[in-house]
Amino acid sequence: MNDDPRAPARDRRAERLPPDHPERVAVANEVHARPYEALQTPQRAEYLALTFDRDEREREIVHLVELCRSFNVAPPMADAAHFSASLGPVRVKWERHTEFSGYTFFAPGDGEEGFGELACSALPDGWLAAIRGKTIVAARAKLAKFAFQTADSDYVDAHFGGNVVVGAEIGGTGAGVAFTDFQIDGDGFVRFLVLDRHLVPRQAGRMLQRLFEIESYRVMALLALPVARSHAPQIAAIERSLATLTAQIARDEGGDEALLAKLTGLAAAVESAIVASQYRFGASRAYYELVRARIAELKERSLPGIQTIDEFMERRLAPAMATCFSVSERLRGLSDRVAQASGLLSTRVEIAREKQNQSLLASMDQRAKLQLRLQQTVEGLSVAAITYYVVGLVGYAAKGLKAGGVALDPEIAMAAAIPIVVIALAMLLRRVRRKLGEH
Repeated sequence: MNDDPRAPARDRRAERLPPDHPERVAVANEVHARPYEALQTPQRAEYLALTFDRDEREREIVHLVELCRSFNVAPPMADAAHFSASLGPVRVKWERHTEFSGYTFFAPGDGEEGFGELACSALPDGWLAAIRGKTIVAARAKLAKFAFQTADSDYVDAHFGGNVVVGAEIGGTGAGVAFTDFQIDGDGFVRFLVLDRHLVPRQAGRMLQRLFEIESYRVMALLALPVARSHAPQIAAIERSLATLTAQIARDEGGDEALLAKLTGLAAAVESAIVASQYRFGASRAYYELVRARIAELKERSLPGIQTIDEFMERRLAPAMATCFSVSERLRGLSDRVAQASGLLSTRVEIAREKQNQSLLASMDQRAKLQLRLQQTVEGLSVAAITYYVVGLVGYAAKGLKAGGVALDPEIAMAAAIPIVVIALAMLLRRVRRKLGEH
């Protein structure tokens, strides 16, 4: 045993504890993933969320490694899910999510007017545009000191081109004030203005990240809306068809097999729509919950005459999500109703088939009885025919004996043989029936 107190802590721990679970370290470190940046006011920041297909996602990390090498900075590991580093005058933060990747760029200063120069402009020319992915969210933020003149609406309006602005005090105690119009500006970015009253650096970083996440999760949640709209006409058509078929089932006018085939077709159409949409609807529900959670974390306090971000989402995002959830529930309900109608009709078809089978069995039983009677009749005729031939043979034998000098009347011999032959044949048939019955 190694008793050296200078031995690595890991080695000393290994002597005291059983082996680690394969996922222990990864799960334990998950709560420390994607830490907030500590931001000093003033600050400029941009956030990009990009979606990738499989090939593009494999290339993404390579593209990020190339950027780090151009600044002589240690690159992320090949299997990394998040990374942050200072690359020259700009700090880059990268996060990989299930459906998208997020890039955040920070640079000090707030620009002379408006939102100033983009922080990502300090990166090599063309690097940002060369990322293999599709932009789903682009947002930029300006973190500036709160001063008396900045409370004036003209100052805020100047940053949003006169658009309707929503905002509130954030941080619970009014440590900061956030404004946005949630509109894509001419440069392709949604804009956020955060005014720092007494935000500490980590708090400022949390507030900016929450605002960026609200925007990214809001857009990702809304990806289900086009799916819901595209499925709505199909759902309405299926509901009408189901109502018509259900009415026909209730009238019981026959043709159940054809009705069942139509219901099977409806069931296939509904299940196909569910398979094509439920992942998107489920993801949308999860993203919407994240939006609600991030808004709650802002701890907004309303400003006079301005909608809060929470109120804005309640009026604009919530109805769209209700539409998506309604379509999802309609599909689920349709699936259940089609299954119930199919079950009822299948039961009725089975009952009809059982009746047909009973009729068929009764008919088969009747035919078996008729065949038995016919067989018994044939057996009687067979006995008579066999008796006739056997008695004939006896007659020929008696005539032969008479011709040989035996005093025998052939006709009497034939008459005497008849009952003997009949009794013998009857006993033989009875024995055969008994043997068949035993088997």
